[in-house]
Amino acid sequence: MANGSLTKATSSFQVSRSSIWRDGSAVFSRNSFEEDDEEALMWAALEKLPTYNRLRKGLLVTSNGEVKEIDVTDIGTQERKHVLERLVRDAEEDNEKFLLKLRERIDRVGISFPTIEARFEHLNVEAEAYVGSRALPTFFNFIVNTVESYLNHMHILSSKKKHVTILKDVSGIVKPRRMTLLLGPPSSGKTTLLLALAGKLDPDLKVSGRVTYNGHEMNEFVPQRTAAYISQLDVHIGEMTVRETLAFSARCQGVGSRYDLLSELSRREIAANIKPDPIIDIYMKATASKSLEANQMMTEYILKILGLEMCADIVVGDETLRGVSGGQRKRVTTGEMLVGPTNALFMDEISSGLDSSTTVQIIKCLRQIVHILDGTAVISLLQPEPETYELFDDIILLSNGQIVYQGPREFVLEFFESMGFRCPERKAVADFLQEVTSKKDQQQYWIHEDEPYSFVTVNEFAKAFQCFHVGIELREELAIQFDKTKNHPAALTTKKYGVDMKELLRANFSREYLLMKRNAFVHIFKLSQLAVMAVITMTVFLRTEMHKGSVDNGGVYTGALFFSIVMVLFNGMADISMNVAKLPIFYKQRDLLFYPAWAYAIPNWILKIPITLAEVVVWVSISYYVIGFDPSVGRFFKQYLLLLLLGQMASALFRTIAATGRNMIIANTFGSFATVTLLTLGGFILSREDVKKWWTWGYWISPIMYEQNAMMVNEFLGQSWSHVLPNSTESLGVEVLKSRGFFTHASWYWIGAGALLGFVSLLNITFTLALTFLNPLEKPQAIILKESFTSILSDFEKSFNFCAPVRPKEVVESSHRRKKGMILPFEPHSLTFDGITYSVDMPQEMKNNGVIEDRLVLLKGVSGAFRPGVLTALMGVSGAGKTTLLDVLAGRKTGGYIEGRIRVSGYPKRQETYARISGYCEQNDIHSPHVTVYESLLYSAWLRLSPEVNSETRKMFIEEVMELVELNSLREALVGLPGVSGLSTEQRKRLTIAVELVANPSIIFMDEPTSGLDARAAAIVMRTVRNIVDTGRTIVCTIHQPSINIFEAFDELFLLKRGGQEIYVGPLGRHSNELIEYFERIEGVGKIKDGHNPAAWMLEITTPTREMDLNVDFADIYKNSELYRRNKEHVEELSKPASGSKELHFPSQYAQPFFIQCKACLWKQHWSYWRNPPYTAVKFLFTTFVALMFGTMFWDLGSKTRRKQDLFNAIGSMYNAILFLGTQNAFSVQPVVAIERTVFYRERAAGMYSAIPYALAQVVIEIPYTFVQAVTYGIIVYAMIGFEWTASKFFWYLFFTYFTFLYYTFYGMMTVAVTPNQHIASIVATSFYGLWNLFSGFVVPQPNIPVWWRWYYWACPVAWTLYGLAASQFGDVTSTVEVNETVKEFMRRYFGYRDDFVGVAASVVVGFAVLFATIFALSVKVFNFERR
Repeated sequence: MANGSLTKATSSFQVSRSSIWRDGSAVFSRNSFEEDDEEALMWAALEKLPTYNRLRKGLLVTSNGEVKEIDVTDIGTQERKHVLERLVRDAEEDNEKFLLKLRERIDRVGISFPTIEARFEHLNVEAEAYVGSRALPTFFNFIVNTVESYLNHMHILSSKKKHVTILKDVSGIVKPRRMTLLLGPPSSGKTTLLLALAGKLDPDLKVSGRVTYNGHEMNEFVPQRTAAYISQLDVHIGEMTVRETLAFSARCQGVGSRYDLLSELSRREIAANIKPDPIIDIYMKATASKSLEANQMMTEYILKILGLEMCADIVVGDETLRGVSGGQRKRVTTGEMLVGPTNALFMDEISSGLDSSTTVQIIKCLRQIVHILDGTAVISLLQPEPETYELFDDIILLSNGQIVYQGPREFVLEFFESMGFRCPERKAVADFLQEVTSKKDQQQYWIHEDEPYSFVTVNEFAKAFQCFHVGIELREELAIQFDKTKNHPAALTTKKYGVDMKELLRANFSREYLLMKRNAFVHIFKLSQLAVMAVITMTVFLRTEMHKGSVDNGGVYTGALFFSIVMVLFNGMADISMNVAKLPIFYKQRDLLFYPAWAYAIPNWILKIPITLAEVVVWVSISYYVIGFDPSVGRFFKQYLLLLLLGQMASALFRTIAATGRNMIIANTFGSFATVTLLTLGGFILSREDVKKWWTWGYWISPIMYEQNAMMVNEFLGQSWSHVLPNSTESLGVEVLKSRGFFTHASWYWIGAGALLGFVSLLNITFTLALTFLNPLEKPQAIILKESFTSILSDFEKSFNFCAPVRPKEVVESSHRRKKGMILPFEPHSLTFDGITYSVDMPQEMKNNGVIEDRLVLLKGVSGAFRPGVLTALMGVSGAGKTTLLDVLAGRKTGGYIEGRIRVSGYPKRQETYARISGYCEQNDIHSPHVTVYESLLYSAWLRLSPEVNSETRKMFIEEVMELVELNSLREALVGLPGVSGLSTEQRKRLTIAVELVANPSIIFMDEPTSGLDARAAAIVMRTVRNIVDTGRTIVCTIHQPSINIFEAFDELFLLKRGGQEIYVGPLGRHSNELIEYFERIEGVGKIKDGHNPAAWMLEITTPTREMDLNVDFADIYKNSELYRRNKEHVEELSKPASGSKELHFPSQYAQPFFIQCKACLWKQHWSYWRNPPYTAVKFLFTTFVALMFGTMFWDLGSKTRRKQDLFNAIGSMYNAILFLGTQNAFSVQPVVAIERTVFYRERAAGMYSAIPYALAQVVIEIPYTFVQAVTYGIIVYAMIGFEWTASKFFWYLFFTYFTFLYYTFYGMMTVAVTPNQHIASIVATSFYGLWNLFSGFVVPQPNIPVWWRWYYWACPVAWTLYGLAASQFGDVTSTVEVNETVKEFMRRYFGYRDDFVGVAASVVVGFAVLFATIFALSVKVFNFERR
């Protein structure tokens, strides 16, 4: 991989380190601090040790002055803490001093640090994508795209995808010891540039040009280990704590060249007789040693500088597990790479969710590392505050995939002034840079009033930069090749992994063991479930009821053995979801070269063995002797061994399916498919003699066949089955085996066990290969508009319509004149609240810590008034109660205690009427993923505008709102899931606002409308908000960290402190002067600096720490101010109804009648299903495939009734279909309903509809899709299996198939409705499948079920389906079967099926479908799992 010189240099590390760590002519001097004799003697003894031992030992001066020698590879927690406290007590103040000391030690002996200069020259990146309606993932497009990609692959058809340019001929240099800020509007190619620099571009992209490090091409070293790319996506294992996540990362990345640097440093220090600072010495030795404890030192240091110490032992968390906050999770993502030894950092949007002070602190620490330790860093940020912006040395400004500027920060404004654009005084430079290249924003910055303005394109800027002095210097520098002789051999890494393979395997083992302990509940639950099922099984097959006197009795035993196999096999299915959930983390760490795939796969396999041992012990020990299997102890242990091997095989199989499927729906579908195929070909459902010759290969490669034959041989060749029946020459055991088509040789036990062992090994190897070679499935993005596909980036420019926060006055006025005629009339309303107190029950943890109060108060007597035409900012530090106040006022709280009065236009607030005149834009943008932007708005307007508004007016109003919120260019774009597909964060934010606006509300609450947006996107959103306020509506926004421009777009401020108390409620004034004057009047509060953001200043001076420093209570100061008295009077005044006004009243709770609600909900569900091919198309194609498979397996068996086994085979085919396709339906519908339910909670709270129309639509939309599925399956299978072609029999077959699929689907929906989330729903659903299987009447026929369990047979839906299917087909057949008994009589005697009972079975099956659908509807109505 590496070139010769580089490899030579690397190998010379061990030979002559002085050749690497360059000799300097520094004058070495003795250290100046006092040495006491004992310390000097100990130090002298250390210096005499061999290098290996010397680098492990250090001297630590304890807090009581005692000097002791410590082994850094075994440094304890207390000592580690002591060392770090001495070095970095306060990250903000001490980090720089510590790094300078470290640098000073290295400089003193003339060692130079390795540095990296990254160059990119003429870099072009292109992608291929579908455009227009072809990009929508509809049922039709899914099938067409699948066929087309196959034909493209065969070179029969040319691709319909269009070329899209992401980066266009970009060149530049990223220098060491300089902090580079990467700026640009969304979709300008920032992430792509960072990925290109880090060597992590997707191989499917078309790339030309080159990227070099120190003159070396990417293939000459390992870029993933030389540079660290920090993604904007936070992908972590939720169950691990912050400390464990960072420590694992440090363990995998190793220490790089730190050890070699230290050994050379130590050698030179001894030669020059220099004694280092002992604390610095311990730190350097600890972070350079390869032990576990030493990794912790680096981890603790990074936790300290990133401000993660407080939450170090809290789990990271995910959607289902509560953990650290979003901002803390973002810092964990950063820390994960900082603990490694890389010299170059490429960081993508690392400040999302962080407040400005935390961002400044982190960037400061990174700046110190880069400047002092000669690092290289490129960091892209969304909305950098002026304080953050000034910490950078260089700027790269990207727009439309081209570089507009790259060079020192000092010259960037000069460049734009030379082009005729100036940054206004109170404007953040970063915001100006992101807006100046945009068509809509540019004009306001034009400075030549005497010259006419014309738009300067990105292309023109890029060309002008080439002629600017910075551009000329850059070009000249690029023309001179990097001198490779100056490359420090330790700068570029040539080893693929950071530590040796044994250590990587050990790290993965310890992590997997930790996760196993954290997920103990899942394993205990599975064990308990298995124990319960074993008890039920044992009572069904109780030995007193189990006779051994005939072949039919033997049949019941085969059923018991088959059921044991089914239970152990199904028990492994939980591995699918657990493995799929961990895959994103695995892919991230594999691609960062933390470890190879096999190091991850082996612990997954080995640590599963003890779990399988325990599960099988539970099953066999409970069931074996009670059922009455052969009493020999040897056979007991032999059955145990077989089930153990089966458990391991099942586990390996489902792991492999998870790794190949890579998506929950696909993996679950393949999992069920594999299960049913293996079981069908296992020899019980379809006997060996009846397996068609074209499926014989399937029979011989099915692991279940080997398991089943070995189990049967082990049981039926035992002593208790050795007696010979009258009129027979063979033992009863052999007769039973022959009757069901099993092998009769004892050798089959060991053949089966050996084969299973082979399958375990083979499947685990396949799992490792799948992990090694497969990549995550692609993520569909929002559609590219057809009219502008030639340049995706100009399309993005259109899509985003970036605009200034406040438009020139005349523009606003003209737009008002244009719009006034179209806007729907609305009534302005004010909202007043007085003495609002909100409290919740005291959390148990706080009570345990000694808190005696029963309630925790979150809002304390808050009062205020929100008026029409006034834009109010609701602000405060994290935890001040901003969202809580909005939720209380909007009536969205589901728990807690509310006191105080809320009035709307002077009348008491009633939630039903209030929901009709208000809108609430929530922080997390929740929308149905499979509808377009226009459809989302149409749906909201349809259900929320009054019936008097006709369809035409409604559509005009929607167009009006789309123009206002600038969504016109995105009207056909699919919404998608946040962070996965569809709209970007900023577009989603605007859609959230538009969805509320089309309801024509008078009062609008917005929770964090600008969080997660870049400066330009935030400007658009706030401009939109400002426009809405100007129409006379009442708007309140909570806002996190606004820029000066955004903050000053507000009219009034409502400022809360932690604990939910007001500290300022009043107008901002011009340039925030009223707010500034109020706080500057308070004694001890310093003056605001020029150009400082008033919002940031105000939050800084009101923190609890500052309150303690000043010894004041800002809440008390406000309560005693003139401003408070004025506000109180104002609240009183607005709390009285205006003369001649009427209280709000609507004739009904919802805007639309019940029928229209149903119609609208069904309309949305129709589009949601049609555009969800992973659910609908996969279900349809899969059903077809399975039908063909079953048809070929059971070919022409339906017409055969001569033998009992023929009937068993035919009924086996029915049992198979019900069990497999039914459970598959239930599994696959769960995620669909779970996603829609979160949208339902928002829409119901907004008063769009009641629960019943929603539930009805969800139920009704399944009916046609399930009908198509049932008919497809029914026709194919009926014809191929060859059942009797009479109209009534065919009708009954379709009828039972359809309603069975339907009740399974509704059952899946019902389990989601009664549980808090999809994972619990899946566990609850699964627990019943085992029971339904056991009591279906196939494993144990109804007459053989003990009398105490017979009631459950009649309560089991699957039993009724099987009854109906079998009785309608064979219940009236009068031909004889084997021993002079008609089929009809045999069906009655053996199965208990009567043909005159089919009608009752039909009614019951329909009843189950109705029952599950009704429970679903009622659960949706009654249960609310949203906690607010």
